[in-house]
Amino acid sequence: MSNPHHHISNTQDPDPQFPNPNDDPNPNHPLQPQSNPQPRRPRGFAATSAAAAATGTINKSRKEREKEKERTKLRERHRRAITSRMLAGLRQYGNFPLPVRADMNDVLAALARQAGWTVEPDGTTFRQTPAPVNNASNMVMSVESPVSGSSFRNCSTRASVDCQPSVTRINESLSPASFDSIVVTESDTKVDKFTSTSPMNSTGCLEAGQLMQELHCGEHGGSFSETQYIPVFVMLSQSGVINNFCQLMDPDGVKQELQQLKSLKIDGVVVNCWWGIVESWVPQKYEWSGYRELFKIIRDFYMKLQVVMAFHENGGSDTGGMFISLPQWVLEIGKDNQDIFFTDHQGRRNTECLSWGIDKERVLRGRTAIEVYFDLMRSFRTEFDDLFADGLISAVEIGLGASGELKYPSFSERMGWRYPGIGEFQCYDKYSLQNLRKAATSRGHSFWAKGPDNAGFYNAKPHETGFFCERGDYDSYYGRFFLHWYRQVLIDHADNVLTLASLAFEGIQIVVKIPSIYWWYRTSSHAAELTAGYYNPTNQDGYSPVFEVLKKHSVTIKFVSSGLQVPETDDALADPEGLSWQIMNSAWDKEINVAGQNAFPCYDREGFMRLVETAKPRNDPDRHRFSFFAFQQPSPLVQSAICFSELDYFIKCMHGIVISVFFFRRNQQCGILDHHRIFA
Repeated sequence: MSNPHHHISNTQDPDPQFPNPNDDPNPNHPLQPQSNPQPRRPRGFAATSAAAAATGTINKSRKEREKEKERTKLRERHRRAITSRMLAGLRQYGNFPLPVRADMNDVLAALARQAGWTVEPDGTTFRQTPAPVNNASNMVMSVESPVSGSSFRNCSTRASVDCQPSVTRINESLSPASFDSIVVTESDTKVDKFTSTSPMNSTGCLEAGQLMQELHCGEHGGSFSETQYIPVFVMLSQSGVINNFCQLMDPDGVKQELQQLKSLKIDGVVVNCWWGIVESWVPQKYEWSGYRELFKIIRDFYMKLQVVMAFHENGGSDTGGMFISLPQWVLEIGKDNQDIFFTDHQGRRNTECLSWGIDKERVLRGRTAIEVYFDLMRSFRTEFDDLFADGLISAVEIGLGASGELKYPSFSERMGWRYPGIGEFQCYDKYSLQNLRKAATSRGHSFWAKGPDNAGFYNAKPHETGFFCERGDYDSYYGRFFLHWYRQVLIDHADNVLTLASLAFEGIQIVVKIPSIYWWYRTSSHAAELTAGYYNPTNQDGYSPVFEVLKKHSVTIKFVSSGLQVPETDDALADPEGLSWQIMNSAWDKEINVAGQNAFPCYDREGFMRLVETAKPRNDPDRHRFSFFAFQQPSPLVQSAICFSELDYFIKCMHGIVISVFFFRRNQQCGILDHHRIFA
């Protein structure tokens, strides 16, 4: 409790008849209330230091609150995204009649009804007695308990576990959508004492060998049978046996692999034609002998061929473990002029591909980079004119950046990048900086002629940087200017290369590969996409301007689908499905053909079916689909057939010819059903 005398002394003039206890010279007086002496107010430098400390504490506390608000927003956005996908999946795959703004009660009621329960409007829930199946012509058995109705009524609602009926096992390869029309497999053989009450032993028991029902794809419902045909091309794992002298080193291995692929009824193969092999030593001296021999073998197997004009280096698994660099004569030029390569903020050079800053600079022995690309494409078109005339080569993919994808090399592992880092901007070579300076001057802000200095490093996270964080500089006047310029360089590069590619491959389908940059997609800045050249924050569509240019050249985009299922606790706030939905619909809205390729090798049925789901979107009123799919093998099929059967199933689903037919027959005890699945 505060001292009233002390309060009065602060508001009124002191009365000499009533001395203020605070003025008592004897602090130990019995009537003197004990109080702590007031500290002296700091002055001068001490006062300045104290104020700075207090301000720092307040600023630190404010920053912590801002960070916590950002984390709370991200968690809430993540939770809502998960809920939205769950409800969409129930509506789409489970045929649940959920309202637009469904709550938990709607979901529980729908799940209960799907399981056979009756849910009244007031919430009363009970289970009706299932009728035994005696009419074989219905072709359907109940998914519920096999216990008969009379025995169910005799069993108390508080019966022990021993009174519970055996549970009929359902084929796990069937989707929820197929539960409405499916027949179940075998009963639980461990509970033998209830077989006498099962309808399996009744007079209505199914006869042996009776055909129950014809189903579609077993795992994900019946929508892939009789669907549109999607051609499947497989990327040759043996293409890497063409060495740096353009010699085919293992023709027998190629033949064996093609024989395996032929048995799967694939539509064709994909072969990379590496710039670093064809024009390796001398400018404009092209060597095609190894590819000529390889294409002849492919022609003998009557298979279609897609060719990739690979203007980047590669050391991946699709090269047979052989490192393929850029041409040696280009690397020699790079020793004297390192600015022909992409450069990061620290000045480190990336030799994966040439910088787009030299697209129109005559620094390659008198030629520009665009002219170098065109000369190689024209040489290929002339060399293999007979294959084009015969229709063997069905499409040509044009490499437009790192990994052959239309993107900056902002995620280079040789620079130390690891998932899920945001990457770094690649615009610090002198030619790109000259372009940036010109753009800033024309805008009237010459001091903007620089890259951002607070964009972090390769493995940073968005909230750790001042540029990509919530309300960061990416959305400032300078940030918007820089990101627009950065994207425009990417668009101009694609436009320049595709203009000449259309001349070299007139009348041939041209393909451009689009990357799948799905990490940090659920943040406001989409930092990883920004460093790769796609200005796609939450407040605008960053892919539409790119697709406008691609539409002008009538190309087919090949979207590299991750096929991943991100866990709920994902720290990178990734959303592969959301990114796929945006890219595919943005392209289809502009009437651009979309093809697909898996970013990672598939080993199991679940991964394959996610790719099929992406290639054939369900419930699309316009019936959009991929024009073809290029499958990247996990390993050479001639060495390992670990996923041969799964790949066979995947191809049949893509072709729309998979039909699972289930035949059921009784065993000798008439208590267990066996099923046999065949492919039509």
